[in-house]
Amino acid sequence: MASHRFHVAWIVSLFAFFFLGAHCFYLPGVSPEDFQKGDPLLVKVNKLTSTKTQLPYSYYSLPYCQPEHIVDSAENLGEVLRGDRIENSPYVFIMREPQMCNVLCRKILDKNTAKAFKEKINDEYRVNMILDNLPLVVPIRRPDQENAVVYQHGFHVGLRGQYAGSKEEKHFIHNHLTFTVKYHKDPLADSARIVGFEVKPFSVKHEYEGEWNEKTRLTTCDPHAKRTVTSSESPQEVDEKKEIIFTYDVEFQEIGIKWASRWDSYLLMADDQIHWFSIVNSLMIVLFLSGMVAMIMLRTLYRDISKYNQLETQEEAQEETGWKLVHGDVFRPPTNSDLLCVYVGTGVQFFGMILVTMIFALLGFLSPSNRGGLMTAMLLLWVFMGLFAGYSSARLYKMFKGTEWKKITLKTAFMFPATVFAIFFVLNALIWGQKSSGAVPFGTMFALVLLWFGISVPLVFVGSYIGFKKPAIEDPVKTSKIPRQIPEQAWYMNPSFSILTGGILPFGAVFIEIFFILTSIWLHQFYYIFGFLFIVFVILIVTCAEITVVLCYFQLCSEDYLWWWRSYLTSGSSALYLFLYAAFYFFTKLEITKPVSGVLYFGYMLIVSYAFFVLTGTIGFYACLWFTRLIYSSVKID
Repeated sequence: MASHRFHVAWIVSLFAFFFLGAHCFYLPGVSPEDFQKGDPLLVKVNKLTSTKTQLPYSYYSLPYCQPEHIVDSAENLGEVLRGDRIENSPYVFIMREPQMCNVLCRKILDKNTAKAFKEKINDEYRVNMILDNLPLVVPIRRPDQENAVVYQHGFHVGLRGQYAGSKEEKHFIHNHLTFTVKYHKDPLADSARIVGFEVKPFSVKHEYEGEWNEKTRLTTCDPHAKRTVTSSESPQEVDEKKEIIFTYDVEFQEIGIKWASRWDSYLLMADDQIHWFSIVNSLMIVLFLSGMVAMIMLRTLYRDISKYNQLETQEEAQEETGWKLVHGDVFRPPTNSDLLCVYVGTGVQFFGMILVTMIFALLGFLSPSNRGGLMTAMLLLWVFMGLFAGYSSARLYKMFKGTEWKKITLKTAFMFPATVFAIFFVLNALIWGQKSSGAVPFGTMFALVLLWFGISVPLVFVGSYIGFKKPAIEDPVKTSKIPRQIPEQAWYMNPSFSILTGGILPFGAVFIEIFFILTSIWLHQFYYIFGFLFIVFVILIVTCAEITVVLCYFQLCSEDYLWWWRSYLTSGSSALYLFLYAAFYFFTKLEITKPVSGVLYFGYMLIVSYAFFVLTGTIGFYACLWFTRLIYSSVKID
């Protein structure tokens, strides 16, 4: 009875996770900060980002106004890998005290600084800032919907345009910022919490009378005359020897949104119907496959097994056809069995990492307000899952009658990470060459190697030792001494054809969700629909398992017993379709023009596709292993 109650409670809580809006204090470990009227608010600056180049730069790589001392904020591993560079800024706000036309500084551009600004404007770079852990956004009204606002992360460094009557294109800089700080006031106390941070950028050619000094009053923006900047009618041009005066306004606005829901507007998904469509589409594929598997299991297998178990006479036994014929060869170890063990172990490591990451994400631990949290969690989980990688590869190796478990352990610990690390190192060198803040510093690189050699490798050895000490998995049927000849196969049972067909359905089940993930990575948008993602992940597991079982059954029926590698490659081939889709996405959705950025994109997508191959291949392999053991243990073999 108690266990029944537990199951009901578990199902109810899962339902609540996915389908009820969360209005709770969703991030353990982040506490709200209360500000009294008159408290200073420190604005921090983050990296400059561009969807055209994908290369982040630190804010002060451009000649913006600087504070007396630039102080770097402490960053976690995930933030460093993302290229975040959070530093202090000369902007100082006073809580609930509006400011008008504050002059930050005056700059005279020389040839190099003008060139730097122009390059960043051409590449459509955006400036990112942070206040009380909230990123700065530019509200943009959607023309197709009334009162609908979308938020763009950060404001553009500047824009290109032409003066009326001129055809020459000029560069203009956003040098006046109108900030809006939204707050929620505590009705009982005088304190307030910050719940929004928005900006409207303008380009203004500021004017003043007389010589410039610190007390000069601007004529274009004067708090005493209540003259504010409301448009960019006379914009500030970027060119050599041009004078730029940087100014800002701050407005404070009280709103009803509470601190716990302040991220809701950032994470608002306007297209959740597409996700539901994606899930329904995937469920159709799953139902179709489940129907096929059920048909094979119930109708065909039931008939086959009962027929085989009734075969009594020698004559009938000689006329056997189908999968029972290969019972003496079906558990014969495959060629390159060592490599298969390594790939299966790595796949288990990936599966564990993704599963636990998703559970943490569903519980709200990896919210975007915890910057870099997702990346850090995935790296640490990958390292600790080495234990399961070693265990599963050693168990399989022992089943294949292997004896040198240390050799297989070393391969499991090094093969996949070394490949990924090599690609990552080359890409990092390219980013370094572009002087981008996205380049991982040497210290972080050393920390990654330390995690790998100091934690992951020993854990793989521990897992292998435990796995190899256990008794070997017994085969349900004996393997014959002489391998049987495989008859000629029909064209559709050709390995290449069946492997490539097998990958289409798992990819088809997840490709809509992959589109959103690619958009969040490469177009710098937030992705926080882990409920949908978890459902899609479960669908992926089921699809990979079912397609492999179906194709494995057809293969055994045509007396081809070489199923070990084929089962891995059948579902693993969906990674090929993932890479092809990534190429399609690159040419249709991204505006990347720089060759370095293109190499970066394809380099990272190659790593993602490789990981996807290992994950889906392992799921298919284990499904097929379970299936073959099940059917061969159900028949009487003389």
